[in-house]
Amino acid sequence: MMQPADLKAIAEVEKAAYEFPWSLEIFRDCLLAGYYAIVLELDGVVSGYSIMSIAAGEAHVLNLCVHPRVQHRGYGRRLLNTLLDKARDADAEKVFLEVRPSNTNALSLYRSVGFQEIGIRPAYYQARWGREDAVILAAQLKPKTTETSE
Repeated sequence: MMQPADLKAIAEVEKAAYEFPWSLEIFRDCLLAGYYAIVLELDGVVSGYSIMSIAAGEAHVLNLCVHPRVQHRGYGRRLLNTLLDKARDADAEKVFLEVRPSNTNALSLYRSVGFQEIGIRPAYYQARWGREDAVILAAQLKPKTTETSE
């Protein structure tokens, strides 16, 4: 779980991965709000994280990031699967997220686990030249399976 002591390192991963990163204060606010937030640590170094809100039977992936130096190794998928498992455990039926259309790697990952496009948020993200739309994705979660032993 993400702790206040992780925030500086988390912000550094964010800066390395994104041209328009979240501020340290945004991460702090996510912790204060009680969002589900996990850290990916590799060899003692914070290398990724994910943050999700859960309420009223729905979950919203707010941020998922892996440091560029360790991308394309399956860590993003592991973080995402952990979020989806947590959402199921919290009895969420649907998970939503927004992603830049230019982030083709993320789009591919999300689609590969069942997310589907449900809309566009025009001019959602800051971009180098103006604004960039957000693709809104949603995934229906299958209910948790309970195993019974007889």
